[in-house]
Amino acid sequence: MKQIITLTVNKEIYEIAVAPNRTLTQALREDLNLLGTKEGCGIGDCGACTVILDGRPVNSCLILAVQANGSEITTIEGVANGRDLHPLQEAFVEHGAIQCGFCTPGMVLSAKSLIEKNQNPTELEIREALSGNLCRCTGYQKIVEAVKIASENMKK
Repeated sequence: MKQIITLTVNKEIYEIAVAPNRTLTQALREDLNLLGTKEGCGIGDCGACTVILDGRPVNSCLILAVQANGSEITTIEGVANGRDLHPLQEAFVEHGAIQCGFCTPGMVLSAKSLIEKNQNPTELEIREALSGNLCRCTGYQKIVEAVKIASENMKK
């Protein structure tokens, strides 16, 4: 039996009917057509499905949609300001922190959450914040550098 839930996603309110076993990833992708949230492993190991839920980064594959009822969620689609990329997105592009792009939404959201709490993160703090996000293409160095550069640019 489906349950009606209300989610505020990227500042828009949605009411959707979901089965009790539907994950937040499935609801975002299949019900709201927000395809930037990726499902990689489905067991919370890769971070491709990372979204910001009520101010903290979470693996949306581990959260049932009904558990998110009433929550505020930011997906990668809500990071840019219209056509203007967020400084993190700009830094990822400009500094070669993107390869295939599958992990990028989760990386950006984890980094965004970090920078919102700590405007001057150290390399170690950045690496720790991104530790739940796996990338199969890069050695992480360019990703870490992009986050550091974005944090510096955002202070200006």
